[in-house]
Amino acid sequence: MLKVLIPTIMMIPTAWMVNKKWLWMTASSQGLTIAIISLTWMKWEEETGWSSLNSYMATDPLSTPLLVLSCWLLPLMIIASQNHMSMEPTNRQRTFIMLLTFLQAFLILAFSSTEIIMFYIMFEATLIPTLIIITRWGNQAERLNAGTYFLFYTLAGSLPLLVALLILQKDVGTLSMLIIQHTDKEMMSWSSKIWWVGCLVAFLVKMPLYGVHLWLPKAHVEAPIAGSMVLAAVLLKLGGYGMMRILTVLTPLTKELAYPFIILALWGIIMTGSICMRQTDLKSMIAYSSVSHMGLVAAGILIQTPWGFTGAIILMIAHGLVSSALFCLANTNYERTHSRTLLLARGLQMVLPLMTTWWFIASLANLALPPTPNLMGELMIITSMFNWSNLTILLTGLGTLITAGYSMYMFLMTQRGPTPNHIIGLEPSHTREHLLITLHLAPLILLIAKPELMWGWCM
Repeated sequence: MLKVLIPTIMMIPTAWMVNKKWLWMTASSQGLTIAIISLTWMKWEEETGWSSLNSYMATDPLSTPLLVLSCWLLPLMIIASQNHMSMEPTNRQRTFIMLLTFLQAFLILAFSSTEIIMFYIMFEATLIPTLIIITRWGNQAERLNAGTYFLFYTLAGSLPLLVALLILQKDVGTLSMLIIQHTDKEMMSWSSKIWWVGCLVAFLVKMPLYGVHLWLPKAHVEAPIAGSMVLAAVLLKLGGYGMMRILTVLTPLTKELAYPFIILALWGIIMTGSICMRQTDLKSMIAYSSVSHMGLVAAGILIQTPWGFTGAIILMIAHGLVSSALFCLANTNYERTHSRTLLLARGLQMVLPLMTTWWFIASLANLALPPTPNLMGELMIITSMFNWSNLTILLTGLGTLITAGYSMYMFLMTQRGPTPNHIIGLEPSHTREHLLITLHLAPLILLIAKPELMWGWCM
């Protein structure tokens, strides 16, 4: 565990001490080295259970894919932000890289912690660097408003969880994930319906569940590219991961308690998909599609079947890579046309044909084309939902149809049609941008060959 955490923390002095000329190259290559080292976690000696174990941190098949995704994303965020940050003073560039590094360190500690209270602290700590990145380097004047939304939604949702954890500590005497699963569940008699909801609200806000999702499109639209990438790819996954961890600790879920949340999640898939169909803002559209996909993940986790859990993990990893790639592609358009409005930047296929290929692959992955991991995850969740209640096939099926609709709409609006006169003189796409998208989509395509890396401990 420390062989990844220590080099990550050492990126902070690197960012401040390296020569200005080599700053971005050094940061991205060190980040990429850390990401490659993190792949060693994928090798499990044990059939089940925890590995890389010490008193406070460990990996298991549930946390490992998310840990590797977090490590993989840091160099990609640095590569993506290079052009956006090039006009800033050197000290601000160094601060920016330091904040991204802090964020990665907090995420590694959150996903690998074996103490639930440590997970909670790191879950909250990720707010600070993300908030600074959104409010300081966001593009529009609305960014302070978006940061406030982001902060207060997350804090208000997670306070009941803190109270619930303190009471759990008092009743059981431990909050270690290694021990608590073996304790007598009857000791948790306080875990009545209110406490059950209190424990999950923090994670449902973070995912976010439809109804408490208003902070997400605002935060995405106002954030700089690195903020959008880390929000879509990793921070939303903290909610799903936390739900999987906490549900095994709580007393078994009753059907009546699950109903409202599952209905909200499934209804959210259709509502946010419909919102995407009539969006004019490209980043806002990708943000709402994240809410739609996370609704499916929340439903898969809440029915608590092995297939539901496995589908949720696969969809979280696949969505992390695809939505991050879509935000990068949207950013390449924005840097050239200085507009996120779909109507103003059309027909880019004639100007940037290779970028159109990336748009096409990312859009197809987003609508869960076979044999992408997105399809594997969606099929598993839809099957387990259908097994739980036959009626859910109407909602999930319609949701899938709408997803296909807005994904193709997004591709056609940005790439096809006549090129307007005002965007003829665009600069060509850079190798840096092609490398960035390749590093997103190559792992996604390679995972088709070996999906058991992200099955979790359920299969």
